[in-house]
Amino acid sequence: MSCSVARPLDSVTVSSSSTTVSGIGPIPEAAPLSLCTREPHVPADRLVAEMVPPPRFDSVRFATYIPDPNQPSQTEAVRVLSGFAAGLDGAHTTGAGKRGLFGFGRAKAPKVPAGPRGVYLDGGYGVGKTHLLASLWHATPAEPSLKAFGTFVELTNLVGALGFQKTVQTLSGHRLLCIDEFELDDPGDTVLVSTLLGKLVDAGVALAATSNTLPGKLGEGRFASADFLREIQGLSAHFRALRIDGEDYRHRGLPEAPAPFSDEEVTKAAYATGGASLDDFPHLLDHLARVHPSRYGALTDGLKAVCLTDVQPIPDQSTALRLVVLADRLYDREVPVLASGLPFDQLFSEEMLKGGYRKKYFRAISRLTALARDAKRLVEH
Repeated sequence: MSCSVARPLDSVTVSSSSTTVSGIGPIPEAAPLSLCTREPHVPADRLVAEMVPPPRFDSVRFATYIPDPNQPSQTEAVRVLSGFAAGLDGAHTTGAGKRGLFGFGRAKAPKVPAGPRGVYLDGGYGVGKTHLLASLWHATPAEPSLKAFGTFVELTNLVGALGFQKTVQTLSGHRLLCIDEFELDDPGDTVLVSTLLGKLVDAGVALAATSNTLPGKLGEGRFASADFLREIQGLSAHFRALRIDGEDYRHRGLPEAPAPFSDEEVTKAAYATGGASLDDFPHLLDHLARVHPSRYGALTDGLKAVCLTDVQPIPDQSTALRLVVLADRLYDREVPVLASGLPFDQLFSEEMLKGGYRKKYFRAISRLTALARDAKRLVEH
């Protein structure tokens, strides 16, 4: 199917100096951008260079994390992670005569210092795990080139782009590797990354990872840490698990996400907003199938808003997983999403929300809902 953008309003007229859309007055002459017309090429070196906290987390620090007073585990997480970061001062070592993990004394043998080489942040959706992980990256006393931050998907994409050995070589000189959204739903990828982490731990790289707990398991008292440690098997001794309780901060004390707007409202907003894209949702899903997920970040370069018409249920698992990656990239870049059609919490079927990839889908719903709330201003200004 050929890719197309949402049909422009019949009421759009062009003058010599501006475009006018009924009801909103003069607006920029240029038509909205389209994700469907973008086919970015991303060189491997860009994938490496971009392994830093996303723009949304540029300025976060432990001091800017606001623990829920009713959730002492959040305060404890800040304390433990602050100490972990401080202990990484000069921590990268595999040889004798180098400083140990927490900066005390010297290693007695050409081995990685004993004790946990990593931390695992385990909790529900929106409790601030990524904020804390990014804060750890910022707080670690090392040059940015010696620290890496990326999602599990971005890490697997890096291996695909560079090859396994080159990835090991590239990351082995780092002091810290932060992995957001460690996925346990794909056995092949989990084994791949587990093997990679084993090589990096042997090279003296400290690790930090996050993963979500399913809503249905929040009351079971076990969270995802047992699953995580079992999956990485031999690496389990290198991680200290930190449980973080709390409600989804993306929706804490905030009004409900707005209901979907009409096609006309979305199109008007797209024409009125500089740097906005406008696409028909089904055609966008088709286009995503032709762009590698490692390029979805580049796909959104320069966008100020994403406007989608005719949002419909996701037809299959492969399409759903691609949308999850796009939602992550849009959320990282704080790009509001204005949409007509189906509400975002109805994108995924009940079967999908009960299946093996349900963690990803719940995360996408949470993030798209937050971006939809951000986009409401586009039709209110």
